Amino acid sequence: GNTDYESKLAKISSCIPLDYNPTVRSYIELYTNRTPALSEKILSLSDIYFPIFEKTLRNNGLPLEFKYLPVTESALDATAVSRAGATGLWQLMSNTAKGLRLTVNNYVDERRDPYKSTEAAVKYLKSMYNKYDDWLLVIAAYNCGPGKVDEAIRRSGGIRNYWLLYDYLPRETRNYVPAFIACVYWMHYYLDHSLRLVPHPYANLFTGSDTLMVKGPLHLNTVSSVLNLDATKLAFMNPALKQRILPDNKTPYCLRLPVTEIWTFRQKQNLIYSGSASLINSSGIAEKEFTDV
Repeated sequence: GNTDYESKLAKISSCIPLDYNPTVRSYIELYTNRTPALSEKILSLSDIYFPIFEKTLRNNGLPLEFKYLPVTESALDATAVSRAGATGLWQLMSNTAKGLRLTVNNYVDERRDPYKSTEAAVKYLKSMYNKYDDWLLVIAAYNCGPGKVDEAIRRSGGIRNYWLLYDYLPRETRNYVPAFIACVYWMHYYLDHSLRLVPHPYANLFTGSDTLMVKGPLHLNTVSSVLNLDATKLAFMNPALKQRILPDNKTPYCLRLPVTEIWTFRQKQNLIYSGSASLINSSGIAEKEFTDV
């Protein structure tokens, strides 16, 4: 039955130890019983984002189970922002993101870009693994930062095992690894809990897309009207453009479009740029320089 969580977890082959305990159980029940609508939404978004995560993890030789971290982090919402300001699928803090060479300013936040944020998060996870050589400590450090994990190791007298360090870690981090393990469980066994994977309307949006370098001024609404593309869909493909705007600025930007529209964009770019400039000016947006936030 559904309550046989422990033996079902043991059947999942993973190099990340998927330990079972009452905290893991309570998170499994949260996702499967208490928030089924959210869980079904996550399942449908996983169609879009998991292929991106898997490819990057594979290229970097990291366990594919890390694709479940953004489920714990953001419920797979690319524009999610936490109270502390962590942003995107991988919930990166601004300083961490900048250290990983992501752009974060008033107009562009690459923490919201599924490709760039995944590259950055995977690079970060890899560096944590080189430091700790233990997957659960990597996950703990992803949540609270390596400083707090090092401090817990120091206070414990040198223990380097997550479950033995448990009491020395911040409370949020104690819950974080069990929540992650619960996500691995329920996303494997969602059918056993009568959860359905309803195909997302944008399921093939990224697979059929490509990027081209553009410059400002650019307004996504102008791009969508000139190319006759759905504006919401275009914004979903380019979530890093926080206000749908790239101001008149020296920094080029990688715009993502359906493959079929790349050529048309090039043909009509003068129209797109002049239309964008007048739309941006008429909406009274101050053309201030990009400032870091």
